[in-house]
Amino acid sequence: MRYKLKQRYRSLVARFKNIKGDPHYIALGVAIGVFVGCTPFFPFHTSIALVLAMLFSGSRIAAAAGVWVSNPITLPFFYITAYKIGAFFLGITAPINLSKQSFPELIDKGLDITQAMILGGVLMGIVLSIAGYFIALRVVSAFRDHRVAGNP
Repeated sequence: MRYKLKQRYRSLVARFKNIKGDPHYIALGVAIGVFVGCTPFFPFHTSIALVLAMLFSGSRIAAAAGVWVSNPITLPFFYITAYKIGAFFLGITAPINLSKQSFPELIDKGLDITQAMILGGVLMGIVLSIAGYFIALRVVSAFRDHRVAGNP
């Protein structure tokens, strides 16, 4: 199992290294993917990232890879953090108490939670996508410089 994970990781790194385009194009794709990966639209991350990459002229392959910042291991962290950030900015302080609320109140809370997660995800996505852009730009540029210098 461990060998398969290492092999899969190396394969993904090799594919990422071989993405065609200038470093800005690739880094923009990564940033778009990271941004979308921070939003609570989990089942649609890749589709949204591909559309945005086409609209903003970023690498679609890098965008699809970037959404994997949100994966089954990190997803709970992203959702909880997005909710907390959004709740802070929206002024939501009370947690849900299922036993003391009516159905309409629960629906209202559900909308509050959804709004908080979307706002928090967008804000977190902006910060992490900016960081992701500069990290990807630096990594891709360094790799390309290394390759031009004659090293494999």
